[in-house]
Amino acid sequence: MTGWLRADGRKGIRNIVAVAYTVECAHHVAHEIAARFPMQSVHLIGFPGCFPNDYALRMLERLCTHPNVGGALIVSLGCESMEGRALAEAVRSSGRPAEYIGIQDLGGTRKAIEAGVESTAQIWNDIQSAPRAEMCAADLTVGLICGGSDAWSGVTANPAIGRASDRLVAEGGTAIFEESGELIGCEHVLAARAATPDLGRALTAAIEKAARYYAVLGHGSFAPGNAEGGLTTIEEKSLGAYSKSGSAPIAGLLKPGDLPPRSGLYFLDVVPDGAVRFGFPNISDNAEIAELIACGAHLILFSTGRGSVVGSAISPVIKVCSNPETYRRMSEDMDIDAGRILEGRATLEEVGEEIYAAVCAVAGGAVTASERLGHREFILTYKSFRQTARCFGEGGRQRAKRGAGNQEQEIRK
Repeated sequence: MTGWLRADGRKGIRNIVAVAYTVECAHHVAHEIAARFPMQSVHLIGFPGCFPNDYALRMLERLCTHPNVGGALIVSLGCESMEGRALAEAVRSSGRPAEYIGIQDLGGTRKAIEAGVESTAQIWNDIQSAPRAEMCAADLTVGLICGGSDAWSGVTANPAIGRASDRLVAEGGTAIFEESGELIGCEHVLAARAATPDLGRALTAAIEKAARYYAVLGHGSFAPGNAEGGLTTIEEKSLGAYSKSGSAPIAGLLKPGDLPPRSGLYFLDVVPDGAVRFGFPNISDNAEIAELIACGAHLILFSTGRGSVVGSAISPVIKVCSNPETYRRMSEDMDIDAGRILEGRATLEEVGEEIYAAVCAVAGGAVTASERLGHREFILTYKSFRQTARCFGEGGRQRAKRGAGNQEQEIRK
C-alpha cells in the first residue's frame, strides 16, 4: 500500500482538505464552502461553542494536522474566543497549506463563501502534489469502538475485532480502544494486562472515575436499544466492549489528542477530569470516533449489532456487524458480517483475519460502506482534562515519529 508522506514523518491513507469552523455562527458558511466540492475529499469539521475551551482547540489542532489531512481552511465569525488565525498558523507549522477567513472581516456570508471556495480550491490543488510513500501495517493506527451494541456484539464482532487488533499490534502497528464508561467492572482485568504497575493503577483510576461520573449524572452508558438487543446490565455490556481490545499487553493510557509514543495497544480515557461540568462525556458515538481520530487513528473499526449507519469525517469507518439478521437487513451500510459466526458459516479466527485484511485494503485505498454512502458525521463538544502525566509502559520514553510534538510527561516505573 502507498500513502501520503507528511512533513512530520507520518503517513496518511487519505489526502483530504479539512474545512473547520471555530464557532456555530460560522457553521453555515463552512458547510456551504465544503458543499461546493462534492467530487473532492473536502470534509467539514468544527466546534460550536463560543466560550474558550482548551480541549476543543487541542482537538481541532490534532484533526487539522492528522496524517489523512493534506491542508485546511479555518472559518471564523470573528468575535468568538477560539483564535482561528492561530489555528491556521498551527496547521501551516505542520508543513500543510492552510488559509483563514473571517466572516466579519470579509463583509458577511456571501463574500465569505466566495473567498472560502477560492481558498479551498487552491489548497486542494496544492495537496495533489503531496509526496507518496510505501506503507505497511506497522505505519497504521486503528481506533476500536462499538455502537448500537446487542447481545451478540460481545460474542462475534467485538472479539473478532480483538483478533484483528492483536494481529495489527503483532505486525508493529498501533490500536486504540476506549469507552471508559462501558468498561465498568473490567478495571481489574485491564490492570492485569498493563505493561507496568503504574499503568495498571492509572487504568483502574480511569474506570473508577467513569463510574463516579455516571453516578452523578444518574445515567450510565446503556441505551434502550441495548436492552432491546438482549443486553441486561452495564457489566454485561462492558464484557462485550472489553473483548474488542484483544489480548495484547496494554502499552499506555491516552487522553483525547494524545499521540501514542510508539506502537502497541492503548486505552483512551474519554471521561473528563474533575467535577461534572459539561453533561454526558460523549453524547453520541461520533464524539468518541473524533477523539480516536485526534489520537492519530487512520481508520476506525466499528462494531454494531443494532445497526449503526455512521461514518466520519477525516478517517474511514469499517462497520463490523455482530448480528446476521441486522447484516441482511442493512447490508449496504455494513462491511463485515461477523454474524456468520453464529450461523456456523465462519470461525472467530476467520472473521478476525477478514477484518485485518479489510484494514489493509482500506488503508490501500478501498472504499468503505460509509464512504460510499457519503457519511461524514462529526461532533465536538466542551470537555476539560487536567494536564496530568501520561502513563506508558516500558519503552514509552522512546519517541516514535508518530509521537513527534507530544508534550506529555510520562510516569516512570
